[in-house]
Amino acid sequence: MSSTAVQDNPESESERGPISDQAEPKPCSSFHFRSGTPRSRQSSPGHSPRPGTGGETTSFWGGQRRSGKRKVERVWYSRKRVKGFVGVIGLVVLYFVMNWVMLLRLQDHRIRSKSWVSGNSSSSPVAIQWKRYGKGKKPQKGNYERMLRLAAHALAEGHSKPEPKDLWQEPFIPASSWKPCADQRSWEPNEGKNGYIMVTANGGMNQQRVAVCNVVVVARLLNATLVVPKFLYSSIWRDVRDIYQEDHFINYLSPDIRIVKELPKELQSLDLEAIGSLVTDADIPKEAKPSFYLKNITPILLKNGVVHFLGFGNRLAFDPIPFQLQRLRCRCNFHSLQFVPKIQQTGALLLQRLRHSESHAGPLDHYLVGPYAAPIKKENESPAKKASKYLALHLRFEIDMVAHSLCEYGGGEAEQKELEAFREIHFPALVHLQKTTKLPTPAVLRSEGLCPLSPEEAVLMLAALGFKRKTHIFVAGSQIYGGRARMIALTSLYPKLVTKENLLTPSELEPFKNFKSQLAALDFIGCTAANAFAMTDSGSQLSSLVSGFRIYYGGGLTPTIRPNKRRLASIFSKNSSIEWRVFEQRVRKAVRQTKHVQPRPRARSVYRYPRCDECMCNMTLVT
Repeated sequence: MSSTAVQDNPESESERGPISDQAEPKPCSSFHFRSGTPRSRQSSPGHSPRPGTGGETTSFWGGQRRSGKRKVERVWYSRKRVKGFVGVIGLVVLYFVMNWVMLLRLQDHRIRSKSWVSGNSSSSPVAIQWKRYGKGKKPQKGNYERMLRLAAHALAEGHSKPEPKDLWQEPFIPASSWKPCADQRSWEPNEGKNGYIMVTANGGMNQQRVAVCNVVVVARLLNATLVVPKFLYSSIWRDVRDIYQEDHFINYLSPDIRIVKELPKELQSLDLEAIGSLVTDADIPKEAKPSFYLKNITPILLKNGVVHFLGFGNRLAFDPIPFQLQRLRCRCNFHSLQFVPKIQQTGALLLQRLRHSESHAGPLDHYLVGPYAAPIKKENESPAKKASKYLALHLRFEIDMVAHSLCEYGGGEAEQKELEAFREIHFPALVHLQKTTKLPTPAVLRSEGLCPLSPEEAVLMLAALGFKRKTHIFVAGSQIYGGRARMIALTSLYPKLVTKENLLTPSELEPFKNFKSQLAALDFIGCTAANAFAMTDSGSQLSSLVSGFRIYYGGGLTPTIRPNKRRLASIFSKNSSIEWRVFEQRVRKAVRQTKHVQPRPRARSVYRYPRCDECMCNMTLVT
């Protein structure tokens, strides 16, 4: 029986149904299938067989009445309609079943992806670490729980993928064309005839460094003799002057200014405040121009023979400054200030442990740790062993920084009360300003990029940039606000994260105990010598000095990640809905734009942006 016959004869199926109840068909019945003539046409009233024509023999059922035929036809059509309806329903059900199966598979994939955070690492998955951390103590993740899970998934999937090409690099050709040249002099030594300048610098190690170099320039400007600077005690920084090599400082700058270790005896007994020679920050405008010192300080110096600057934080402008004075500023910062041997030796030990090698010296080591940077060969160490790359991260998230920023970090009412209490004690002027002036809200401050990145935001930035989970990370900074609970996001996603306290033994750290400026010097060394350096707050003095030092001596081989916090704030604001791939692309674009090599903008710090004619020489212009 051909398929064509079946298709052309729609009654064939219904006719076969009662075949067991009828007589055997006649042999001539086979012609009805091959003829292609529908049975309904033969049995219809308009084509009923006439008597004597043999029409009754054409009935397949032989002898069945005409009403029976109509009944069979109606049954057949009813069954066909039912089958069509059932078929449509079946297709609809199949569509929904297939969608349900696909959704189940996607959910199962997500669940497995979340649990497979560690890749091939032996560390526990991030979600498990968060759950187990602190015996029920909930880690602080701010508002980024969803994004942290996406970051964990991306790090787990990306362990076998290559890192972005520019991750550990900066634009080499334009960056390497700038060479250090602040050591070049074209003037005669200053005799210091007009009197003596003393300075007691406040703040931490980095603020003190800036104050020292600024006062060197003022001494040259006023033709005064500089007394070796001293460092002021404060409520946060509790150490004094044993940071830099005094003799090297005096000898290196001797062609520029006259420096002595103490005042002449005839001046030591003077009451400087009583005679009007004590000058505080309240007496000097911030970033004062050279003309201010010539007009206001020179008369005091000539009258009393001595001036004592107390504090001296950011009290000298960067522009306009005569060329040679600006070069002196750079010479002081990059050449004259060398750490004392105690800091150099421990700093060299820190670098060896960060690199997992005792015989490898980085390109900046000589300028940071002096003679302790010489490679040390061990008999049992393979000469082919390579040093590990590491990323340094300055996580500027101490309680003083967080409190002073007036930003919120997801800690709710408890966080607000704690920070308000801290401000009452340490920043009373800011508290008074809050009460008397309408200040921007925390949301506005964040949108303007005025809030330092939290640990959660920092780790999301690093993951988006493409740093792998196995990356060695050195975190600089003192006590992170929120403690270990605040750091769990970083340590979970990047288990190879260390601090100087992890790498150095208690006995090695003992000489620095209670000396925060000296501990800050170790952080400075660890950050400056890193293969890549990332900051979370561009306004930090440590970040500014480290990035400037890396530019000056790095030769285009020491990239620095300077996040644009305003752009990042816009990206982070979409954390509840943004997809990870889009987040990656936007973060990388925002950071890539900050890597452009450009000369120092006018009025910006030469300590942070030394690419200027006063500090460095652009060899592309020379050739």
